[in-house]
Amino acid sequence: MKNVIFISPNFPENYWHFCHELKENGMNVLGIGDCPYDDLRPELQESLQEYYKVDSLENYDEVYGAVGYFIWHYGRIDWLESNNEYWLEQDARLRTDFNIPSGFHNEDMPRIKYKSCMKEYYQRVGIPVARYHMVDNYEGCLNFIREVGYPVVTKPDNGVGASHTFKISSDEELGNFFANKWDDTVYIMEEFINAEINSYDAIIDSHGNPIFEAGNVTPMSIMDIVNNADNALFYIVKDLADDTRYLGRETAKSFGVRSRFVHFEFFRLLSDHEGLGKKGDLMALEVNMRPSGGFTPDMINFARETDVYKIWADMVAYDSTQKPVGTHHFCAFAGLRDGKDFALTPDDIIEKYDDHLKMVERMPDALADAMGNQMYLATFDTEEELHTFFADVTRQKEPDVSVTSEAAEMVES
Repeated sequence: MKNVIFISPNFPENYWHFCHELKENGMNVLGIGDCPYDDLRPELQESLQEYYKVDSLENYDEVYGAVGYFIWHYGRIDWLESNNEYWLEQDARLRTDFNIPSGFHNEDMPRIKYKSCMKEYYQRVGIPVARYHMVDNYEGCLNFIREVGYPVVTKPDNGVGASHTFKISSDEELGNFFANKWDDTVYIMEEFINAEINSYDAIIDSHGNPIFEAGNVTPMSIMDIVNNADNALFYIVKDLADDTRYLGRETAKSFGVRSRFVHFEFFRLLSDHEGLGKKGDLMALEVNMRPSGGFTPDMINFARETDVYKIWADMVAYDSTQKPVGTHHFCAFAGLRDGKDFALTPDDIIEKYDDHLKMVERMPDALADAMGNQMYLATFDTEEELHTFFADVTRQKEPDVSVTSEAAEMVES
């Protein structure tokens, strides 16, 4: 029986499914988290052989001690995973310190966590990358901007999501960035790309081959969603585009991916871009060596009538899967932002799209900045239905013309 340690198995909330499927496959599942055991959902409690609560997952010594405890009680650890971007570096450190063979180790971190380092591995397989400059000082950045032009995008070289990511469109905004940037953070500056995000989502076996593939499209950047407090909209594609599949597989080979659930992001150009390609071409954005965030695994399940939690657990246990994939659909995610005056109420949306809705949930506060506050997942068989749904749920109320007229008359009088 394999001993598997799952870090933070309770967050995101849906990750209990990974633990459940591991147990179903005969794994000895050991959890480490900072949530009290009694607060874990019953399904997660039933999936864990034992749970070790630490005061803080940020405290490496505590987590190290928890792993040591499990080794003492259960023997060699065969697998350690969180499937969470935030803990990737700590996961690698634990694997390195305890000689756990599965997954990435300390020496792997630069190429999979630092955006500047990723570019080399994309280029090795001929995938174009945006020009960039490591932020040094105002003059150095200005010289780069003179080469590529405004706007540019700045973000932490080693960052999670769109935190502290900015689009800079003028010398004044550049000055504001330097006045407000985090002093202890290394930033990368890139030329702005007019594009939408297309992803390659896959579960890769120990030989680097995909045993499951899907993908999503995000019409609006996460940076804009966070910075502008916009609604979050994206969808799982009904069928993965051939070029996305090809570049995803090439990326996995270049980065040396083994035995992982991955989420690779590409830009699909919305206009010709000199040096990068024609409208419709794909270019590199970044790799994420974990599942796409939030409820995306559930969306993939709805879009493919399958179970990626099971497929991932099969990869861990058997390095293959027999889980079938059913009929393909689009699966839409609409994360609506609190405080907007929408034309349809939640009850209206549920009534109108009852036959299509798969989940209606409040997003956890930790994910709300990037994914909105109120989430709706729905499946559709045509792209037209998909975009009609997005237009419907995000439409805001028309202004009351009579009130506006009365206000104008008062001003005139």
